[in-house]
Amino acid sequence: MLQILGRGILEDNIFTISFSDLEDPRITGRTAHSLIEIIGLAICSVICGADTWTEIELFCKLKIDWFKKFFQLKNGIPSHDTFGRVFSLINADEFRKCFNLWISSVNKIIQDEIIAIDGKTLRRSFDKVNGKSAIHMVSAWASNAGMVLGQIKVDDKSNEITAIPKLLDLLVTKNCIVTIDAMGCQKNIAAKIIEKKSDYVLALKGNQGNLHNDIKLFFDDCLNRNFKDISNSYYETFDKDHGRIEKRKYWITKEINWINDKNEWKGLKSIGIGISEVEEKGLKRTETRYFITSLDENAEKFGDAVRKHWKIETSLHWVLDIAFREDENRVRTDFAPENFAVIRHLALDIIKQDKSKGSIRCKRLKAGWDNNFLENLLFKKF
Repeated sequence: MLQILGRGILEDNIFTISFSDLEDPRITGRTAHSLIEIIGLAICSVICGADTWTEIELFCKLKIDWFKKFFQLKNGIPSHDTFGRVFSLINADEFRKCFNLWISSVNKIIQDEIIAIDGKTLRRSFDKVNGKSAIHMVSAWASNAGMVLGQIKVDDKSNEITAIPKLLDLLVTKNCIVTIDAMGCQKNIAAKIIEKKSDYVLALKGNQGNLHNDIKLFFDDCLNRNFKDISNSYYETFDKDHGRIEKRKYWITKEINWINDKNEWKGLKSIGIGISEVEEKGLKRTETRYFITSLDENAEKFGDAVRKHWKIETSLHWVLDIAFREDENRVRTDFAPENFAVIRHLALDIIKQDKSKGSIRCKRLKAGWDNNFLENLLFKKF
């Protein structure tokens, strides 16, 4: 990454430019700390292991001499109350736009990626006193690059179906494969992905009613007849690790003329099936899943997309819970929960660019202990 901070907040600094248009919600003339400094201090602190406003304040005070290399800090380090108040006031939609601008600046156009889209609830963000339910965020994860490309909050009394198209509008993609679970298997979402010059692999479940049932029956018949007289492509993988054996089998076929409403699904070219057979501790289980896709009849490409979709669970959601303690975070006031989620995503993107061995949690600790390691993270080009 190229100078996320910059000495003296340089004008050619990518981070500063990305956040320069963010409206300061505070009263003009009554502020003791620069908004860009508050944001930069918070991001650096979260990278280094701080998970609350109090921890951010403590970290900054202990590292004030180091921070003065990059920030003026005319009035010292903001208090934890100041951090919390400012991030509760910053418009979350505008803050996310700045994050997405930063991502697009360092990555330009994302190409040839498998982009997994999925949602996650910030469990402790609910507020019973004010009748506020827990926030649900939908994120886009670049499986190969290991980066959050964008995120958006699901509106109250809504769901992921309405949020996903808005998230797709934020992404600058080309020739990518977008994977979404059954909730996002919607005709308007498929059309939006094609408009973004990418392909889709959409999981099917009962929410698509007849389409799911018809495709299941079709593949049941194909498997019983060993795909006799049915054009198809087949691919399988085999993994054995720590006593766990898993075999994955994928079939994809372009034989879709029998689907009644196929023309209503923009770009639809094929349907696919994935069967996972797992043996562990003497127990066996099988999971079968069905998909519609705009991909050609290429089982290896299809299977790779299906398998990498789950990286958003293991490499993003799980990491946020374990390494960043997201599910324990009690930030609840106004825009603060959404904005803190963006900070965590940005911090994770930065840490993920370090390819040395070690867990995310250990790298956070290392960044807090070793200034040289932290600076290497902050000034590293993507």
